Amino acid sequence: MEKKGNIKGLIPLIVFLGLYAGAGIFTGSFGNMPLLTAFMITMGVSFCLNKEGKKETLDEKVNIFCKGAGEPTLILMVVIFLMAGAFYSVADAMGAVSSTVNLGLSVLPAKMLLPGLFLVGCALSFSMGTSMGTVSALTPVAVGIARETGIALPLVCGVVIGGAMFGDNMSFISDTTIAATRTQEVGMKDKFKVNFAIVLPAVIINMILISFMGGSGVEGKIYEYNLVNIIPYISIIVLALTGLNVINVLGIGIALGLGIGLFHGSFTFVEIFGILQRGLGWMEDMSIIAIVVGGVVALMNHFGGITYLLENLTARIKSKKGAETGIAVLVSLLDLATTNNTVSIITAGPMAKDIADKFGVDRKRVAGLLDLFSSAFQGLMPYAGQMLMAAGMAQISPASIVPYSWYSMLMIVMGALSIATGLPNFKNSKA
Repeated sequence: MEKKGNIKGLIPLIVFLGLYAGAGIFTGSFGNMPLLTAFMITMGVSFCLNKEGKKETLDEKVNIFCKGAGEPTLILMVVIFLMAGAFYSVADAMGAVSSTVNLGLSVLPAKMLLPGLFLVGCALSFSMGTSMGTVSALTPVAVGIARETGIALPLVCGVVIGGAMFGDNMSFISDTTIAATRTQEVGMKDKFKVNFAIVLPAVIINMILISFMGGSGVEGKIYEYNLVNIIPYISIIVLALTGLNVINVLGIGIALGLGIGLFHGSFTFVEIFGILQRGLGWMEDMSIIAIVVGGVVALMNHFGGITYLLENLTARIKSKKGAETGIAVLVSLLDLATTNNTVSIITAGPMAKDIADKFGVDRKRVAGLLDLFSSAFQGLMPYAGQMLMAAGMAQISPASIVPYSWYSMLMIVMGALSIATGLPNFKNSKA
């Protein structure tokens, strides 16, 4: 079969990483290269490329870009971004954020604030099966905790991201779990056992590390809160756990927040529109970035960049351990290129299954590795949807959160140890 991949299709990714990493290294701060600016330059470079042996017009390339940028799942994510920003703005204006934070500060000791936030994130994302929903629900609380305790904003956002990625990797109803188990034709419980054995040490170590980062200004202070003001957050969590569509969940949360705020006199009816616009404005930049990334990824795929990754990585596999390493690297690079861990699993899954069968790797381990590494890198990319949402709500640079996404880093470490040791080694499934 003739190879269709072409390294030229990876030029946009290389240009972006060069711009972003180069600016960060030379200036000492990754925040000096705005993500949108870097991606707009990358988009321009993408339009200058052509498919091998074919001269394409700018109109044709723009059409490919627009189809990728307008992909239904991507546009849905943009709508969620905007609604999450609106919810945060309303919750802040009517007192939900302050009441929720003060309740937590009143109940939990200082050293348990961040571990408690992480565990809530793990439970919420595991139950909901969505990291985006978890980030949108907990980031406002995390920002409030940072303001009250002096804990760094990037740190609390990193804790939320970690809890969100736990569920992305472990939940039975997560789209990544469904994709990994279906492509490998294994049961969800089998894949869960493999992943749980690998990430449990990461959860414990992360809890210990963040327990030393409790901040100050908590002990001996009385915090006031109104339980009625917490209703919007309670509704968000309860409705999400029932499986209701995230758009409906956020819409109901916004409506409840506006109703309670009007009743308490937190704002007038006319001020509502300004409050909603404020929240939408917080997420505009992140929404545009997501759309541009979708278009650039579509062009990379069109030029053969994704196929090139698949072809060249799999050609270098020679052993069972090499097969597991290759599968982990393959899905990680695809996640870096597509910014979507589900898409990366679906793309790598069929080839990973063939590699597993050829080198005698248990498919349960393959499913676990696909999900673990794709979820881990999703929690470390400054241009991933979860990072963009958290950074937009906290009004900080996504790059500033990356050094504090400790759980995602620990996932990679534990995944690498699993490959090196061959553990956990459950009984092989029948072919």
